[in-house]
Amino acid sequence: MDKDLLKKIRKLSQLHAYTSIQMHEAIGRKAGLTGTDHKYLGFLIQKGQMTAGELAALTGLTTGAVTGLIDRLEKKNLVKRQFAENDRRKVIIEPNTDNINALLVPLYKEFRNKSEKLIASFSNKDVKVLETYFSKAIEIMNETTDKLKI
Repeated sequence: MDKDLLKKIRKLSQLHAYTSIQMHEAIGRKAGLTGTDHKYLGFLIQKGQMTAGELAALTGLTTGAVTGLIDRLEKKNLVKRQFAENDRRKVIIEPNTDNINALLVPLYKEFRNKSEKLIASFSNKDVKVLETYFSKAIEIMNETTDKLKI
């Protein structure tokens, strides 16, 4: 591959990541959350209920930071704590999906519509290339994250 093209793609990938962070921070602020708290809601929506320990492992946060996160989200009625029936020391975090969607879906509506139109403007072959790129990039990021945890 041409070195200049590779460099350009790498720069665009970095810019995409930085711009994504900025957008999520702005959406989070508009929703009355931090950008990271708003993104952690995404983990809860995607994965469903989980223990505080599982959320800590998934996010890389300390258990203390997860407790603060849960406190903030619970105050906004976006999650609730439940004690496990077999072990009351274990706290299960239950996302309030209806409240989360009511808060965030309107903030993403225009972005989602424009993104869908953009994707629809590509050929099926191009969309397959995008799918392959993102799938493999996610694998590489997960591998890197796992190695850094050790």
